[in-house]
Amino acid sequence: MHPYDGRVVSNFIIQALNNQDITIYGDGSQTRSFCFVSDLIDGLVKLMNQEETVGPINVGNPYEFTIKQLAELCVELTGSKSQITFKPLPNDDPKQRRPDISKAREYLKWEPR
Repeated sequence: MHPYDGRVVSNFIIQALNNQDITIYGDGSQTRSFCFVSDLIDGLVKLMNQEETVGPINVGNPYEFTIKQLAELCVELTGSKSQITFKPLPNDDPKQRRPDISKAREYLKWEPR
């Protein structure tokens, strides 16, 4: 992951490591789901090695964190002096990102660890 790729995890970590304010857009209640790359690869390999079904199957992590929880965790784990600041939420920012992995569970017998 490039430290300046514009994604929320890398943004928060870089801001916390530099003791900069951590910027949250909206009130921080919007959710995101994060998945370990190793879990994702395991799910994709299982998908490629099965013949029971075709079509899209979501692999990911259905467990959600709020953006505010993520920011607080970054501050805590880095020992940062960063403050959390809030700015208006862009209109196109989704409130929730949570994959439905029911097909992965059914057809691949897979879920993240």
